[in-house]
Amino acid sequence: MFQAPSVFTRAPLPPATREPEPRREQTPTPTTTPTNAAPIPTEVPPKAAKRRDPYFDNVKYLAIVLVAVAHAWEPVMDGSRATRALYMIVYTFHMPAFILISGYFSRTFDMSSPKVKRLITGVAVPYVLFETAYSLFKRYVDDSPDTSITLVDPLFLTWFLIALFIWRVTTPIWLTLRHPLPVALAIAMLASVSPDIGDDLDLQRVFQFLPFFVLGLLMKPEHFQLIRRREVRLLALPLFAGALLFAYWIAPRMQLGWLYRANSAQEMDAPWWSGAVMSLALFGCALALTIGFLAWVPRRNMWFTVLGAGTICGYLLHGFLIKGAVYTGLFDRHTWLSGPVGLVLVSVVAAGAVTLMCSPPVARALKFATEPDMKWAFRKDPAKR
Repeated sequence: MFQAPSVFTRAPLPPATREPEPRREQTPTPTTTPTNAAPIPTEVPPKAAKRRDPYFDNVKYLAIVLVAVAHAWEPVMDGSRATRALYMIVYTFHMPAFILISGYFSRTFDMSSPKVKRLITGVAVPYVLFETAYSLFKRYVDDSPDTSITLVDPLFLTWFLIALFIWRVTTPIWLTLRHPLPVALAIAMLASVSPDIGDDLDLQRVFQFLPFFVLGLLMKPEHFQLIRRREVRLLALPLFAGALLFAYWIAPRMQLGWLYRANSAQEMDAPWWSGAVMSLALFGCALALTIGFLAWVPRRNMWFTVLGAGTICGYLLHGFLIKGAVYTGLFDRHTWLSGPVGLVLVSVVAAGAVTLMCSPPVARALKFATEPDMKWAFRKDPAKR
């Protein structure tokens, strides 16, 4: 029977003290760790290099495939209303998606020396080289000796490089403004009703696509988490279905120039006020379709994820393929390419070609033009002298 100890019971004497023995180092077994002991230090690996997010590489690759396929459709879509409708849908969002991602990755741009150098070598120099290359290509392959080499009138797809240069240089301004997106939309609307802007540096496109770049600057990682939710993916399905039906209906009635954003309303023989209305309408449509596209892009590593790092090569090179086919009269000689089988073949060839152009071997071979080492052109940082 248990008995409570009496308060008068004498406490037992402590054991006799001994000389402390040298403490032995004990290595705890993997299954037991002393509860009061300090955590066992482990070897800390060196700081890993910043890893690329596969989601954004997937976005860039899939967007550049859409760009190439849409460019390939241009010479052969006139006989097909369905193809024209698909073309309109793709053209509504493929460049806005590309520009939005470009803005998102420009959020940290400032006018510091390293970033200015990268802007020059990664954007300005490729613009100069490829603008010259496309001009010479047209002069000799298209037998157009009057084609001049000029850096103020971008030819074909090089407009994006000069636009990216201008947008990125102005990034600190947009990040300083309290309400940058409404300001960018106002500039786009004003540009759409200003025929005097002209063709220099393709400023119409620079201004009219500006809101997508500014929106990218304002986006945060959590916004992309919202876009990739299951609910958004499900809503994207009826969105694209409805867009396809609407595009099929409006295809014979709408000028494609509205999608290119390269001219003012007056230059397309439309009322001046329609430029502002179409700017807002197209911004809303492009934003909705862009969200739908981004929602369905895979988040994990895919076989094409590695190609996302080489999209600049695919973008700049595929134009030679498309324009070469046009200049040599390929589509004029083979009219069957405008039929269903031909359209499928053209799409597959364009997608396959731009995929190869984005591959790492091509990126390495073209690095001299897309990422040239121009240390000789810049001053050394004072701290490194």
